[in-house]
Amino acid sequence: MSNTETTTVRKTGGQLIVDALVANGVKRIACVPGESYLAVLDALHDVAIDVLVCRQEGGAAMMADCWGRLTGEPGICMVTRGPGATNASAGLHVAKQDSIPMILFIGQVQREAREREAFQEVEYRRAFTEFAKWVGEIDDARRIPEFVTRAFSIATSGRPGPVVLTLPEDMLVETVEAPAARAYVPVAAHPGASQIAEFTALLEAAKRPVAILGGARWSAEAVADFTAFAARWHLPVGCSFRRQMLFDHLHPSYAGDVGIGINPALAKEIKEADLVLLIGGRLSEMPSSSYTLLDIPYPKQTLVHVHPDPCELGRVYSAALPIAAAPDAFAAALRDVAPAAEPVWADRTAAMHAAYLGWSTPPATGPGAVQMGPIMEWLEANTAEDTIFTNGAGNYATWVHRFHRFRRFATQAAPASGSMGYGLPAAVAAKKLHPEREVICFAGDGCFMMHGQEFATAVRYRLPIITVVVNNGIYGTIRMHQEREYPGRVSATDLTNPDFAALARAYGGHGETVEATDQFADAFLRARASGKPAIIEVKLDPEAITPTRTLSEIRGA
Repeated sequence: MSNTETTTVRKTGGQLIVDALVANGVKRIACVPGESYLAVLDALHDVAIDVLVCRQEGGAAMMADCWGRLTGEPGICMVTRGPGATNASAGLHVAKQDSIPMILFIGQVQREAREREAFQEVEYRRAFTEFAKWVGEIDDARRIPEFVTRAFSIATSGRPGPVVLTLPEDMLVETVEAPAARAYVPVAAHPGASQIAEFTALLEAAKRPVAILGGARWSAEAVADFTAFAARWHLPVGCSFRRQMLFDHLHPSYAGDVGIGINPALAKEIKEADLVLLIGGRLSEMPSSSYTLLDIPYPKQTLVHVHPDPCELGRVYSAALPIAAAPDAFAAALRDVAPAAEPVWADRTAAMHAAYLGWSTPPATGPGAVQMGPIMEWLEANTAEDTIFTNGAGNYATWVHRFHRFRRFATQAAPASGSMGYGLPAAVAAKKLHPEREVICFAGDGCFMMHGQEFATAVRYRLPIITVVVNNGIYGTIRMHQEREYPGRVSATDLTNPDFAALARAYGGHGETVEATDQFADAFLRARASGKPAIIEVKLDPEAITPTRTLSEIRGA
């Protein structure tokens, strides 16, 4: 049979959904079950798709986001209607802002009950427009292959992102004749030869260039290609906020993290650069230091902006050379691009890397009995290069982002959207995806409690993640801002927490409590040796709110 010939099958809507997932290579799904899509759950019973049953839809959606983040293929999540869908919107928003391919399937009320505010009814095409690239509802089971193929194409093409498909309950039990599902064909976006030539000329003429890597549609091969290019040109390279895994931090060209709390020396170099090569990223509010690194709409620097979505080019920054190409295709096009002579900026690149090494060396001391600096140094010395680090949002994350030196692609899962509660479900998903690799989740006490129930999912599936809960008894980031803006007027930022180590044991995992710096190493080794999901509660003095300034210093200033 040729590729143009189409066969038909006679199946239920639920079976057609699952057939389409199988045809598109789906290996795993995160879900919270619901009666609205029982027909799909029944069809999943007969196929080799790993179904990860979660405890809350937000956690399930964040797991799907993590799979999309680490693989580049759409992560799949299934939830029920109404409150199930609105819970899942937390993960949907992460995927949207972070440009992560994901497909969220939502059970929907039966077709004849729509627009009556039926039980748990939501009109998702109105509700989720800002959360997804496309929201579709499948009224006719015969169109399931069409809708699912389109969902995969939209989720992965241009700027990747989430897609929502809603499934009326009665549609899923109808038996129809429909085309047999096929795999979607990814949409490629390549740079033109003239664009590569123009970029090369601009780089040859530059005196103070810098590259910033971000966004999605990277791969291990693309990272290797760009690393080789940067080495040939001695090009300084920064990574956008929570995209640090895109470049080896110990490579001589690495200049640091372009994100929240950027090294002032790196920010100065970007502002004073004569050429900025921005690949894959949008340089939005956080990585741009609140839109101060580049002028809008006309940067002083010569901007070469490479992005897979043409609609993103020129939307905020007017580039001297906009290139509509995916990062992997652009990096591949640079394989044979070499300088005609030794670049004049080689010493500057070496100085920028040295500045990064100094910036990323943790402090040895701080307030309280637990010092996070030595803990980070111990982790650096005692974890493998392929260890996956996950985290949510909060001041505690600074210890990972500033002081962990990422070495390999696909070793980081963290939300650029700043969503709390992400780290634990992401760690569960990462360990399910890579059971052979160590997965370490960092969470604050406030962050952990937002999706901490997914620790039960780790226990159920015997996924030995290690979660470091940095417990300072407050919503730390908000307290920091509160003390700066309204010094001494504490309001709504104190927390009362459980015994996190006891909580881990109650779930069936391993628990440790660290109340002094020298206790951490043994606690971590015991957690690793336990073979169970583990929580290490690190009791941190709330004064240690940042690596360099205490709460009292912020209040006094």
